[in-house]
Order: sequence, then C-alpha cells, then structure tokens
Amino acid sequence: MTTPQRTTPQRAIGSGFGADSTAGDVLRGIDLTGKLAVVTGGYSGLGLETTRALTGAGATVVVPARRPESARQALDGISGVELETLDLADLASVRSFAERFLASGRSIDLMINNAGIMAAPETRVGPGWEAQFATNHLGHYALVNQLWPALARGGARVVTVASNGHQLSGIHWDDVHFARGYDKWEAYGQAKTANVLFTVHLDALGREAGVRAFALHPGTILTELARHVSEEEKIAAGWVDADGRPSGSFKSPEQGAATQLWAATSPLLKDAGGVYCEDCDIAVPATPGAQLESGVAAWATDPQDAARLWALSSELTGVDAFATT
Repeated sequence: MTTPQRTTPQRAIGSGFGADSTAGDVLRGIDLTGKLAVVTGGYSGLGLETTRALTGAGATVVVPARRPESARQALDGISGVELETLDLADLASVRSFAERFLASGRSIDLMINNAGIMAAPETRVGPGWEAQFATNHLGHYALVNQLWPALARGGARVVTVASNGHQLSGIHWDDVHFARGYDKWEAYGQAKTANVLFTVHLDALGREAGVRAFALHPGTILTELARHVSEEEKIAAGWVDADGRPSGSFKSPEQGAATQLWAATSPLLKDAGGVYCEDCDIAVPATPGAQLESGVAAWATDPQDAARLWALSSELTGVDAFATT
C-alpha cells in the first residue's frame, strides 16, 4: 500500500472564528439548500446541535441512529431530517444501512462521523473487538468505505469527530483490542488517534475524486458522551465542582458543534484536507508529551501509520473501497 503525503500543513489559517464561536456563527451566510448530509449520532449532544444547524441552513440530514425511538423524540419538530437505523458496533447493521442508502441513488455532500463512546467499561463486540475502537473507528471506517460511491459522486467532505483525548495513546499495534489488560482511557485515546489517522489516509486516497477529510477536537463539553465517567472522576479531573457545576472552561453544545460544522462547510478549506482542527481552525502540532492539551500529537498524523491502520482496518472489517485486485 502506498503512503501518500498530506499536502495541507498542520498550522492555523486565521479563520476568523475561535473557541467561543457557535454553530450559528460558522454557518452564517452559508446556504446548504439542496445539499445532503449524513450525521451519525445526530440526535443527541453535539450531533443534535449539528443536525439542527445543518437543516437550518437548508440541508437535508440523514441521521443513522442506534436508538431510533430516542432519536425520533429528540428530532421531533426539526424539518429536513431523515431517520435511519444503524449500530456502528455491528458490521451487518453498517452494511444494511449503506445498501439502503446506495439504493436511493443519491449523492452525499457532507458526512459527519459524530457518534462515539468514551471511557466505557471493558466491552467486547462482534468477534471480540474492543468496543471503543470498534464503534468509534472501525464502524465509521466501514461506513465510509461502503458509502464511497455516494461520497465520490458528491465530492463530499468527510468530517470525523476525534478529541484531544488522542494524546492519551497512540495505536497499540500489538494489541489493538486490549486482550492483555484493559484501560478505558488508553482505549479511548487509541480510538481517537485512529479517527485522526483514518482522516489522514482517507484524504490521501480520496482527494483525486474530490473527497476531502478532516478530523477535529470539538472542545470539552458535558454531554451524554460522559455517561461512563463517574461524578467522582469528573470532580477529580476538574470538569465539575463538588456541586456538579461545570467548570468555566467548558463549551456549550452549540459552541462544541461549531468546529465540525466549520470543517464541513468553510470555503477556506476548499483545497485543504487531511488535517486535525480545533476551535474552528486547523490545529498546530502539540507539544511533545502533551496530555489533553491543544494541538495534534505527531503519532496521529504520521502518513505511514495512517496507511498501516487503513490496512489493518481493511483486514478486520473485510471492507476497502480502494482495494485493487
């Protein structure tokens, strides 16, 4: 497998937005009428804000949901939404959704891989895969590859929600499923690193077809994503005070959704891709040894590791839109 180099430098471009910018700010003046977006997990937390903002700008949004009934209630009253069933931890479910969508003959203009789990207790899915790696990375990997014809027709932007949590761990190449001892935060860090590496290689493979890819850290926001983190852990980490009030450094959900919407729609990124973003701009390289700080770790943007992860993901899932026979 070739390892093409990323062409867009990992440095800020002066977007005019920042940490306090909201979904409404970044979409102001952008008309998405006639565009079709797919937003995984687009019915809770940042996903719901993203869906609301995209439909408000004129887009039709397909929301694949693991919990369709919950999604239906959350999305009630929002026009321009199509609800579908999808469990990212189940490759048969991923394939079924992709087949149904492709049968419609429609193109995808924007795809936002927003769904995910964080710091989950040790859980095995499918053939014994670690659940965070399987859900956050492998499910989205398989989904994008199986939707490739629609993405290529639309010259889509594919935006994957990662996290500064990627700084907690690179890829455990000799034990990606943590068979030799599980740590929920290292597993989360690995999954988020995988999101960024996936972006690097997808962009390299897809740019000839006009498909560009971006990863991002949305900021720190208290949403349902933190359901596996105890109150004691949140207090110890400084996320909340003893009374459960969020710290002043937290973003609102509308601010948290801004970076993924900026990456999906900004004209400034028309000829860019394969980069990690934060605070509505391209992020700079992180300080070596950084832990949950700004910037992107070198291990998450290495083109050779990105190609290696792609090959591993293809082997595990049996899916690769770019495979040559």
